[in-house]
Amino acid sequence: MIVRQLARRQARAAFAPVHLRQSRRLLATESDVDFSQDQQHVAVPTRVEEPVDNGVDKRSTKDKMRDLERRRKAAAEDPTVALDWEAKKHLSRVIDNVGYDREPFYQPHKLLTNPPRPSDVTLELLLASQAHIGHSTSLWNPANARYIFGIRQGIHILALDVIAAHLRRAAKVVTEVTRRGGTVLFVGTRAGQDRSVVRAAQLAQGCHIFDKWIPGSLTNRHQLLNKCPRKLVNEFDQEVPGYEDQLSKMPALMPDLVVTLTVKDHYILLRECGQNHIPTIGIVDTDADPTWVTYPIPANDDSLRSTNVIAGVLGRAGQEGLKQRIAAAREGVVTYTSTVDLNPIEKPHAQDGTYEVESANPQQALPQPSLSAAGLSQPESTASSSSSAATTNPQPEDPFVAFERENAL
Repeated sequence: MIVRQLARRQARAAFAPVHLRQSRRLLATESDVDFSQDQQHVAVPTRVEEPVDNGVDKRSTKDKMRDLERRRKAAAEDPTVALDWEAKKHLSRVIDNVGYDREPFYQPHKLLTNPPRPSDVTLELLLASQAHIGHSTSLWNPANARYIFGIRQGIHILALDVIAAHLRRAAKVVTEVTRRGGTVLFVGTRAGQDRSVVRAAQLAQGCHIFDKWIPGSLTNRHQLLNKCPRKLVNEFDQEVPGYEDQLSKMPALMPDLVVTLTVKDHYILLRECGQNHIPTIGIVDTDADPTWVTYPIPANDDSLRSTNVIAGVLGRAGQEGLKQRIAAAREGVVTYTSTVDLNPIEKPHAQDGTYEVESANPQQALPQPSLSAAGLSQPESTASSSSSAATTNPQPEDPFVAFERENAL
């Protein structure tokens, strides 16, 4: 069978015309012979083989430097080089900003050196920080249904307008707490959150925890925190010395507000805050329970950029409250009332040997809480009734007030 087919192919090729046989051979095989010339058949090479050096210049260093110097001299003598350079710079100045705007672009260190303010919170900022990305739909908590915008490839997407609204509300809470002299505790124990937590505490002049929450720090604070140092400050946040003995006998202080960047990791902390009636602010992801905190912020707690933005906004809010409190104190208005009962300090005069009473508040004779000290106006009816009652039924005078009046006279 093989011999018969071979003979059939050879027979067809033998009886075919000459020009068909040449064209078939030209199409079927690669040949280096140029058939354009009928009489002369000259072999034409298809490519020129060059030595391959794998892109490595095998010249010596002197030859390379000599070639570079020659090119420099040629460029210096050629006037078109300078003209081309000026034309290139002019063209780059004209078309660099055409079609797009490069500002503002993301700089990670800016979230720590210059955190955003509550007024800077926009939907674009939250979208760029990936605050809208939640967890898988199989891990969601149904209590977060009111915060969820939709589903994308099996991932819950949080509504950006809801995130912005809750973040602004939490910022107002922090501002009001610091304005009234409260202490804010920032907690973030995940990797990478330490710097943002410390920065937020510095802005709000509060406290921070970034390693681990010790269980019982609030419920058993008399044993765990009793040895922590304490100090007394006035309305200008200036330390008032002389009350160390009285402060050492006081119970351990508790924060007035707790801010946590991961709600799911701090169940014990939030439970202790609830038992001690301490309000809390926390970032609630789609897999967390928003009822654990007082003021939830629905956002992505796994993104470091998202937590840095939220911590920076809350820190700036605390800083704004401090500025308002200091500005009011300069005008003679104290925005808070101290609940600590401290006895005034008696110091002897160096000249006559008498005693004077030094108050913890330099603007008041004695640290007595009142509506005017808290920045509130007292009603006229109440003031008149109190004055009339004082004339009809005189009350015994405070011995410290009488002692100070006698010294003043």
